[in-house]
Amino acid sequence: MTSRDVIQTYEAILDVTARMLDAARNSDWDLLVEREQECRMLVERLVAARAEVDLDDDARKRKAEIIRKVLSDDAAIRDLTQPWLARLQHMMTSTGRERQLHAAYGRPD
Repeated sequence: MTSRDVIQTYEAILDVTARMLDAARNSDWDLLVEREQECRMLVERLVAARAEVDLDDDARKRKAEIIRKVLSDDAAIRDLTQPWLARLQHMMTSTGRERQLHAAYGRPD
């Protein structure tokens, strides 16, 4: 992987992260998961090539800019997903308790 390939991969991660944010804003959780998997594959590609490539100053600056934006998007995604995850966890906990009550006392008539 060349220096240019590395920066292009970071830019692809930035693009996918922006699409993840759009999916979260639209409450499209399935699409968010798909994009997250795409992002994970890109990150794995970078990790595999990390030792092979030295970046010049301009490339390092661009990489830092991209990482800052990706982290910003990631924080926004978490802000959008945390309430949804909390509701999901509450629903699952409630359902579990309901099942335990039904198992212990039977279903009400």
